[in-house]
Amino acid sequence: MFIKNAWYVAGWSSEFGDELRRVTMLNEHLVMYRTSSGDVVALEDRCPHRLLPLSKGKRMGDDIQCGYHGMTFNCSGACVRIPGQDNVPSTAYVNTFTVVERNQIVFVWMGDPCHADESKLFDMPELSDANWHAHQGDALHLQANYLNVAENLVDPAHVSFVHPTTLGNAASENVPVHVDTKGDVLVAWRWIRDAEAVGFFKKFGGFTSNVDRWHYYYLHLPSIAVIDFGSADTTAKIAEKERDKGVRIFALHFLTPVNEHYTIDRWMHIRNAAIGDDTASEQMDAMFRIAFNEDKEILEAIEEQERLPQKRKPIRLAIDKGPAVYRRRIRDLLEQETTEDLGEPLHPTFVHH
Repeated sequence: MFIKNAWYVAGWSSEFGDELRRVTMLNEHLVMYRTSSGDVVALEDRCPHRLLPLSKGKRMGDDIQCGYHGMTFNCSGACVRIPGQDNVPSTAYVNTFTVVERNQIVFVWMGDPCHADESKLFDMPELSDANWHAHQGDALHLQANYLNVAENLVDPAHVSFVHPTTLGNAASENVPVHVDTKGDVLVAWRWIRDAEAVGFFKKFGGFTSNVDRWHYYYLHLPSIAVIDFGSADTTAKIAEKERDKGVRIFALHFLTPVNEHYTIDRWMHIRNAAIGDDTASEQMDAMFRIAFNEDKEILEAIEEQERLPQKRKPIRLAIDKGPAVYRRRIRDLLEQETTEDLGEPLHPTFVHH
């Protein structure tokens, strides 16, 4: 179910300090903390002796002392002390996880550390561009499988019906959705021309007449999504590549699968308007909370139904192109991680046609 060789968000940088913090991702418990040098580290949250979580122990400098019998582990996972004996068994260690902190976000590589590749970390230039305002929001806790949550984030069609007062309205119901699945990032988008502004942009764009508005959904496998949405006055007649001329916002969603039925969606936004305006950030947060709780209600209801015996196969619609390709790619990645390709045989005993 879970892709291991990928970067997942453990939390915002502000969530990690001196205290030992348990973080659960992909059904694995980690203990995370910030060392005296300021780096965030992540260890397996389980003492190899009697399996007590190390997060229930205490820090000894940058080391962790187990709260049961005092075995102590350094931030590299090695046991450095066993009270009452001098020898340390070779099995006295805990696994470590590669951690990278970037743009005030803490990422953890959950797979083989030898394959951890920082070039694959999510980034976008607007996060550090002074002409854009980046603002971290909340962590939305959903009792739902991450695949369903991710599918929702490459699906512009649901906005008209799930978010009629915030991010969408009826004007977009029959506007075609375009999908591009050729690259590594799945993209679904549509433009709604010469239509009433949605509630979000009436409030934050000040639009009182008709607008041209857009939704571009970018899904980075396995579970990071960026939604580029905005509006411009219809009279400006902006082209699709001129979105910066309108009020443009990127909503970022970092999905952390906790287990098969529980996902944390840490969301933030980047905007080209109201730069440095904390009041605007707070007001946007309030409206995002309304919209994302609308998604939460839908996704948790779907999860509840999926756990019941299914009497027939679900149907698929034309708007499901993006989600269908996403599921297929996840299956392919899972197969790659769970099988070993030995390559072409030197002396094959079969002939393939």
